[in-house]
Amino acid sequence: MAITAAATLVPFVEGVSRLGGLPNDLILTEYWRTCAYIVFAGMWAMLAVAPRKQRGMWELLLFHKLAVTVQAAFILDVPHALRTLFADGFVSATTIAAYVLCRGWHTWRRGALGPDDNR
Repeated sequence: MAITAAATLVPFVEGVSRLGGLPNDLILTEYWRTCAYIVFAGMWAMLAVAPRKQRGMWELLLFHKLAVTVQAAFILDVPHALRTLFADGFVSATTIAAYVLCRGWHTWRRGALGPDDNR
């Protein structure tokens, strides 16, 4: 997950570099999208540090990445859809593997987060 977090910074930097040359009607959408990479990098970093202390984080990441992968598969004629299919598909696969290897579902067990489990 640490590698995935670090790799997510690459599209963030790419997005920042693109912002200056965008038409006005796309700046806000692209800025939002670019900032989302930092959010995802942070989520993967948190999972890398404490994989069984992030209740719901695994499932949120998997839902988003699988949804984007499926959407990309249905719109392959759209620019960058194939790249998105491979990138998000790969990230989905690595996140699923980590979820299984770390037993991410254990975060939902009573007491998994420590003595103050009702936070």
